[in-house]
Amino acid sequence: MAGRPARPEVIWSRPERAGRGPRPAYTRADIAAAAVRLADAGGLDAVSMRHVAAELGCGTMSLYNYVPRKEDLYELMVDAVSGEHELWEPSGDWRADMLRVGHQSRDLMRRHTWLPRLMSGVYGFSPNVLRYLEHCLGCLDPLEASYGTKMELIAMVNAVVTMYVSNELAVAERTRSLPWSEEQETAVRIAYLGSQIATGAYPRLAASFTQDAGPIDLEAVFERALGRVLDGFAPRG
Repeated sequence: MAGRPARPEVIWSRPERAGRGPRPAYTRADIAAAAVRLADAGGLDAVSMRHVAAELGCGTMSLYNYVPRKEDLYELMVDAVSGEHELWEPSGDWRADMLRVGHQSRDLMRRHTWLPRLMSGVYGFSPNVLRYLEHCLGCLDPLEASYGTKMELIAMVNAVVTMYVSNELAVAERTRSLPWSEEQETAVRIAYLGSQIATGAYPRLAASFTQDAGPIDLEAVFERALGRVLDGFAPRG
């Protein structure tokens, strides 16, 4: 197929523009922006080479001259939204800075709900992602640990954020598909759970619900989860 490489390559090592010839009609930024618009509106499944080409106003075969594979298109998308990360001057408090990183990543995934599906090391070495990783390592300068350990910390923070956002999005999607209100669904499930606990077959669960009665603060749960990951990397005094 036109534009497809004959061997594996990283799209960032491929010249965006040949040294000679006419200026390309589209830049990688144009293509990434079109794909992100489609994904933001209709999810990742709405992104195809044909749909992106239509969004740009060009032929599908022409798009392959810019982006040889769909995987390259995904990489452009991840890099584009990774550029939305705020890269601040580290405060000197590595734990506070990494909590801030976690919250910012969560906000990013909430804005681009397709992003958790592409959170993979496969797309982890694009220009904006590399700048993000370098920033995180800068935040971790005060932490006495090897760079390998620091990279594990960053990966675990990203994993916790991705898991939480994926669950939030799944719940929201399911709620939208219900023919009744979320409150009605929750009430029915709580009533069923109460009936099962009342049988006495689950004494530990009963004690848990009695001890921690009241609504769950999901924001506090998220904060504690991140905090516990970071605490696991803190030097032992």
